[in-house]
Amino acid sequence: MPIISAPHEYHEEDLYVDLAGVLGTSLYLKCEGLNFAGSIKLKTARSLVEAAEASGVLGPGGIIVESSSGNLGVALSIIAASKGYGFLCVTDPRCNDSTRQLMAALGTEVHTVREPAADGGYLGARLRYVEQLCALDSRYVWLNQYTSPANADAHYRWTAPAIAARFTDLDVLFVGAGTTGTLMGCARYFKEHRPGVTVVAVDAVGSVTFGGPALPRMIPGLGAGVRPPLLDASYVDDVVHVDEADTVKACHRLARGGFLFGGSTGTVISGATRWLAQAGDGRDIVAVAIAPDLGERYLDSVYCPDWVEKTYGPDMLTTNLEESPLISMSVV
Repeated sequence: MPIISAPHEYHEEDLYVDLAGVLGTSLYLKCEGLNFAGSIKLKTARSLVEAAEASGVLGPGGIIVESSSGNLGVALSIIAASKGYGFLCVTDPRCNDSTRQLMAALGTEVHTVREPAADGGYLGARLRYVEQLCALDSRYVWLNQYTSPANADAHYRWTAPAIAARFTDLDVLFVGAGTTGTLMGCARYFKEHRPGVTVVAVDAVGSVTFGGPALPRMIPGLGAGVRPPLLDASYVDDVVHVDEADTVKACHRLARGGFLFGGSTGTVISGATRWLAQAGDGRDIVAVAIAPDLGERYLDSVYCPDWVEKTYGPDMLTTNLEESPLISMSVV
């Protein structure tokens, strides 16, 4: 086991779950949540901070500000605490309570934007708040995960090469689309080094990233109310949109197999299994999906029957989850 002196120095890069026994579909899941931040965003946060330090805009006593629906906020909280920076995370009501509490425990100031913008939803409102704050107070350093090349570079440098080394016969890679940093880093790497690999983006219904209409979304993580500036769709071979109800079903189906993953992972799995069912044409396909997060932070939402029923209706609790129904819980 490694010996580390800073939390961002450890990330389990080589764990994959063979989901054939759970899903009945051959699919390898790259687990990115085994680090101190609990998600793939630790790589992004590290890359963003190191780029800001290298450019000279972030130094001793600096205060970081960033917009995040949760996972990047936690990752930046950990790195800011480790390096002695201040950090203000701007989020919105969809951020899980446990995530807000975790950031606060690490010394982060959390600001929640309560009203969505008319032309960009909660993301648009968060970005506006950050822009106004930086214009008024020069102490704040906005890392800007939405435009910084360091976001995609993290996954070009670390995530994609690890997958390529482990699966020399890879046919298809499924990557969730949020800021599109992970998607663009991986897609660019494979187009340059293994152009025969098909890269499929998985997005949420209601996201505008690939030109769909903006609709309300309740699960934080994937999807966007503003088209990500990092996105270059020419690197993407196909796109799958997943309804949030299907995200919930995928999460619960995985949980019935003993694997508790987060909402972003449920979306990617749902999209991947649908794509494979339609495109498999009977041949063996070596497919990998990236699991951005684990499930503990979703216990009061995706894995809470009351929340699911309130958000998606009572039928969700009785809908057949491909022979794995949701389990209701009662507290005595």
